[in-house]
Amino acid sequence: MGKSKRKLSCLIHACNDERRLGRTLESLRTCDDIVVVDHGSTDKTGRVARQYGARVVPGVAGVDKGAYAVDCANDWVLCLMPGETVSEPLEAALFEWKQAEGADGPAGFALQLREEEGQGWKQNEQQMRLVDRSKINWQDEFPILPEVPVALPGEILRVKD
Repeated sequence: MGKSKRKLSCLIHACNDERRLGRTLESLRTCDDIVVVDHGSTDKTGRVARQYGARVVPGVAGVDKGAYAVDCANDWVLCLMPGETVSEPLEAALFEWKQAEGADGPAGFALQLREEEGQGWKQNEQQMRLVDRSKINWQDEFPILPEVPVALPGEILRVKD
């Protein structure tokens, strides 16, 4: 019997994001667990998150955003923002990565970010967005990109509101 396949959680920080959260959650077919940290929304952000099967955790003032990784069910955490989606090539790469044998690898992966701008898309810098929380702790929304990052193909797409 082989090693069990990797499991993936997604961590999203939200505040009054009911209008764009659904699109993000629809793109997370590769995730086994989704945690939405609600930082005091006064709209239906929490309801939208629950409709897509996400667990909603209340944000606490003064707690670093990275600390919420402890609320994720799995060690591997994909960090997204509301309004970001997983592209089809990235989704395929994540499915393949999840099926690979769990040999000891990097503590995280850099992902390419493309952002909607005017009439087109702007290629942004890579960001550390897929992290093994058992190997890396972080304070901000996303971990710091290492000097020599290991990347996965595909990209995160950020759309305008």
